[in-house]
Amino acid sequence: MKRSIALGMVIAANACVIGPSLMPGLARAADDKTFVMKISLPTLNDPTHQFAKNYAAAIERDSGGRIKPEIYTASQLGSIPRQIEGTQFGAIQCAVLPPEFFVGVDDRFEVMAAPGLVDSMEHGQRLAADPAVRKFILALGADKGLHGVGFMMASPSSLIARTPVRHLADLKGQKIRVLASQFQTVPFGGLGANPVALTLGDVLPALQQGAIDGAISALKNFVAMHFSDTSKYVTEIGQPAIFTVIEISKKWYDTLPPDLQQIVDKDGDTESIAVAPQALEITNGARKDWVASGGELISFPPDEQASMLKTLVSSGEEVAKAKPELSAAYQLILEAAQRTR
Repeated sequence: MKRSIALGMVIAANACVIGPSLMPGLARAADDKTFVMKISLPTLNDPTHQFAKNYAAAIERDSGGRIKPEIYTASQLGSIPRQIEGTQFGAIQCAVLPPEFFVGVDDRFEVMAAPGLVDSMEHGQRLAADPAVRKFILALGADKGLHGVGFMMASPSSLIARTPVRHLADLKGQKIRVLASQFQTVPFGGLGANPVALTLGDVLPALQQGAIDGAISALKNFVAMHFSDTSKYVTEIGQPAIFTVIEISKKWYDTLPPDLQQIVDKDGDTESIAVAPQALEITNGARKDWVASGGELISFPPDEQASMLKTLVSSGEEVAKAKPELSAAYQLILEAAQRTR
């Protein structure tokens, strides 16, 4: 018995020394393990949903089925704050969200909500693909349980309203839903509106109940979520651009073997750039779909559009100056925007 125990201890010690590379059984067991990857997003049938589908397909293909992606749209896994918390703690493995919703993690996440950064969706896609921008955005939150793998331009902003907003003066006193960022609350307040920060899932009932008069979001969201049942009027203000960051749970990511970590990183980066033509097609198609559903598309007169942009940009600059780190981030993004214009 003593000899058997001693022999077992020697075998165990040798196993620790030689490592799994020389123990085929253990290596195969690790290689055969599958990992569930829940991908969560607040929207449906829009550019970010298209990215999620492309990313999931690439992950499953490149991992040989060792990662099993599951896509949860329309905030099925909870409100946006709950999705962020779930990702930080590992209950959700991937969150696909506008970066400004992560402002509670790091103030600098909201810099992409600054109005006036881009003048078209194509420009926004070039800005999102800029190496300096990607390096900066994807590094945020690394010490707070997040691991950034992708970044994309999702859509320009549109304004849906219960009554038509045809002129800047029509915004005076209106309760307008914006994203939870000072780069939106302060500038739109400067236009005379009363900004109200709400997550997307709360917007439609708030409009139906009259709790808000209008909302800023992507036109495709209004189409996909049947906002036309409540309001027919959309003003295409174009500002600010809506970007999307793809964040992986660092807690989950650290459990992956190195080869799967590389796949998660590579596919997130590649697919968030490659989706650009599809995102543009979806956004352009949303305009046709909105009109086909009985909705109306409105544009400000050119002089009022220019005046709006001037006010929004000026207010955004003031927001950036309030915090040194945010100001530095704003300058970095602004320079990249000028470089890619």
